[in-house]
Amino acid sequence: MSPPRALVTGGGIRVGRAIALALADAGFDLVLHYRSSAGPAREVAEQVRSKHRDVQLVQADLATVEGCEEVVSEAGRVDLLVNNAALYEAVPFADLTVDQWDRMQALNCRAPALLTRGLLPHLARSSLEGGGLVVNIGDIGGDRPAPGFAHYSVSKAGILMLTRALAVELAPKVRVNSVSPGTVVAPEDLSPYVLESIRQTIPAGRFGSAEDIAHMVVFLATKAPYITGQDFAVCGGRSVAGPMLAG
Repeated sequence: MSPPRALVTGGGIRVGRAIALALADAGFDLVLHYRSSAGPAREVAEQVRSKHRDVQLVQADLATVEGCEEVVSEAGRVDLLVNNAALYEAVPFADLTVDQWDRMQALNCRAPALLTRGLLPHLARSSLEGGGLVVNIGDIGGDRPAPGFAHYSVSKAGILMLTRALAVELAPKVRVNSVSPGTVVAPEDLSPYVLESIRQTIPAGRFGSAEDIAHMVVFLATKAPYITGQDFAVCGGRSVAGPMLAG
């Protein structure tokens, strides 16, 4: 029997990189999507090969319909789809342009839907225990918005509902869950003061790591065949305590 195969979008950097490497450790062959991070994606691919797993690289802009179609066409057989690629930016609502709004929704919410639909024939035939699996990477901001991130928060709220809707519609052959990080890889432009202010809102007392998200994805793929339609906040308790600050 062939090893299970996972497609990770945005798999060259940050959380996507950690997810790809953790899945390779768990026995998955990989399809790594990237848009502009060709160098980092190639480095991840070499690390995956060093773990004796097969890997395929696919470049595309998932904010376009054509980019999504290209990834579906090139990916082939997929047992697990991890919709990780996303745009994150702060824009005051009064200054938000139509183009900024549309690109955010296209990449963060429409692309996961198009990829899931396109890969559905493969997912529905998966031999994974519990059936094929889609894991959408959400954000606790999809439920608790921060000022300046209206278009981002709306896109992540859409991911949460997409997860629930598809879990109902695609059962029992395909499971759909989401993982919502808190602050696990902080934006590089935040000052030490802002970072400390955010840290103080986290009951666990620290920021998480990309590996924390990757561990949850691996759990859902290998240890949780009866779980579908659920969102898992990996945030150190930040989603249930304190005000939401940007970051």
